[in-house]
Amino acid sequence: MSGTNGTNGNGANGSAVIKLGKKDFVSDQDVRWCPGCGDYAILAQVQKVLPELGLPREKFVFVSGIGCSSRFPYYMNTYGFHSIHGRAAAIATGVKLARPDLQVWVVTGDGDGLSIGGNHLIHALRRNIDVKVLLFNNRIYGLTKGQYSPTSEQGKKTKSSPFGSLDHPFNPISVALGAEASFVARVVDSDSKLMLDVLARAARFKGSAFIEIYQNCVVFNDGAFDEVTDRATKAEKQLILEHGKPMLFGKDRKKGIRLTGMFQPEVVTVGENGVTEKDLLVHDERAPNGGLAFLLSQLDQPNFPVALGVLRADERPSYDQLTVDQIQSVRAKRGDGDLHKLLHSGDTWTVA
Repeated sequence: MSGTNGTNGNGANGSAVIKLGKKDFVSDQDVRWCPGCGDYAILAQVQKVLPELGLPREKFVFVSGIGCSSRFPYYMNTYGFHSIHGRAAAIATGVKLARPDLQVWVVTGDGDGLSIGGNHLIHALRRNIDVKVLLFNNRIYGLTKGQYSPTSEQGKKTKSSPFGSLDHPFNPISVALGAEASFVARVVDSDSKLMLDVLARAARFKGSAFIEIYQNCVVFNDGAFDEVTDRATKAEKQLILEHGKPMLFGKDRKKGIRLTGMFQPEVVTVGENGVTEKDLLVHDERAPNGGLAFLLSQLDQPNFPVALGVLRADERPSYDQLTVDQIQSVRAKRGDGDLHKLLHSGDTWTVA
């Protein structure tokens, strides 16, 4: 493995430094997702963004659980760990604490991450462990052939809900914000530019970064996000968030979001009924609390556009850095530990 710092010029030892590119992060494994699967687009953008981070390949680790998305580590020419169902966030936490110098990514799906893995996910986010979580949301269990998932809409008819699902679905962004993740974003698999921008920001963010990716399953849930992604309708159905700018959308960018007196959002048209851009909500991803981000996470069809981009980016000390600082502080006061002394101190007993 030819690890480099990803820049041109000379290295510290005088040797030439090689600039990495996308191909350097492509493994020798055949990519085995269904033709047309949105996972291909996500893989391509991740492989594009990693060379820009200035880290050698051996500094990256991709951890996955179980599901179609969880094949991801095989296709990355980095270290990887294909773990067990729902446990990716827990394993990634252990990797990051043991090796804080590594950049750790979690790749999961709406079933793997929000069903059996939901507990591990929310605690990794609330701790603010410095891992990057990509949650592929196709609103279905694809690998096991089409059962409803925690994000499937109510009434969804599937192999496991032939008369329609009765479950109220999770909103992944609302879950992440409720767990107080520091960085929360949403993108769609068909918008490569926005995805690349958000991935780059998440990669450079220090703390828990959660990205929900609307991902189309062409076999078991094709068209789940057509209203949001279709060229003919997406301008009216997407609210692309920009920090410090008013929330505008629509083909002519004349529609916007404003709040009523009861803290309820409504869609208005600039230029009608005296409405100006000054009346619109201004996006603040660094707001001191997550109230605005949570409100945006709840915007949904058919009455509102779906909020895309970075909803929240609030840096605070990461759990892994706090752990390192605590260990150093205790060592400075008490010196290095003595394992033999520790095992033979306190309450001990002998089993005859």
